[in-house]
Amino acid sequence: MIRRLSLRKGNIMSKTINIGPVKIGGGSKIAIQSMLNREAHDIEGNIEQALQLQNAGCDIVRIAVPDMDSVKTLHAVKDKISIPLVADIHFDYRLAIESAAAGADKIRINPGNIGSADRVKAVVAACREKNLPIRIGVNSGSLEKSILAKYGGATPEGMVDSALYNVSLLEKFDFDDIVISLKSSDVKTMVSAYRLMSGKCSYPLHIGVTEAGSERMGIIKSAAGIGALLVDGIGDTIRVSLTADPVKEIFAAKDILKSLGYKGYGVNIVSCPTCGRTRIDLIALANAASEALRNVDKDITVAIMGCVVNGPGEASAADIGIAGGIDSGLIFKKGAALRKVPQGKLLEELISEIEKM
Repeated sequence: MIRRLSLRKGNIMSKTINIGPVKIGGGSKIAIQSMLNREAHDIEGNIEQALQLQNAGCDIVRIAVPDMDSVKTLHAVKDKISIPLVADIHFDYRLAIESAAAGADKIRINPGNIGSADRVKAVVAACREKNLPIRIGVNSGSLEKSILAKYGGATPEGMVDSALYNVSLLEKFDFDDIVISLKSSDVKTMVSAYRLMSGKCSYPLHIGVTEAGSERMGIIKSAAGIGALLVDGIGDTIRVSLTADPVKEIFAAKDILKSLGYKGYGVNIVSCPTCGRTRIDLIALANAASEALRNVDKDITVAIMGCVVNGPGEASAADIGIAGGIDSGLIFKKGAALRKVPQGKLLEELISEIEKM
């Protein structure tokens, strides 16, 4: 039987799953994920990249395990990082078993593509022994032929059907430490699939737009898809998939969460689009402020505004901000002016005030 969902005031309440020390679901903080993209046998390169992601604020990192030699890489990476490590497995059930033994904190697999029930049972046994969850990763581009024939293509309904079938293969062996993803490169398909799935089971959902593209369009697609679901209360862990340095995925994920008002992801910057009243290089100032405040671990909103019209008034909800003027600018807090500052000192004085907060 598929575990049914309970609802509370429109928010989707999912089962809590432990991935190493990180909890997802059940109202836990939204966990940010990424995936290593170094060659699977490059042990030092994967360790270096995993540490970069950890330092950038990644909560959970995934590694491809395409063969037995790459299990050694998984083990080496796990030994050097403090965040959970997920083994990404396709087809070969033995890789899942060996990854569990090597220290993986979660296994990503589709039970339906690893063969007989005995193989699924063996993976379940290995994960149960180590208290590891399994993520069922459904992609619109790799649905079962029977599903494609039934629905006439990769539809949201077909993706949900595939996921529930794979869930049933694990539940058959009384295993329910399950996370589900239903990713598509098409934003509307992805959003529809997750919305359908959210009403059918209580397992945590790993959300994201797969194959989203290069940095610019990948962030736009991810913000549209992930953002739409989070506004609905759907999603327990997110991955922004970019054809770019994975560290940029972490920054993008944090920015999406901050834009929706989630706490714990650093400074939220608001700035005006500029107009004919602007008497300062606001674009350069806003970019410099974004970079300078990227790693500031404070849940505050900072306004970078071009003039006094758009300063303390329109940005009165900001915790602190600056408004540009002809020769000087204004620093304000919660809509109240603090003091005037020469244009060249605005960012310096802003940072100084933030450090006091």
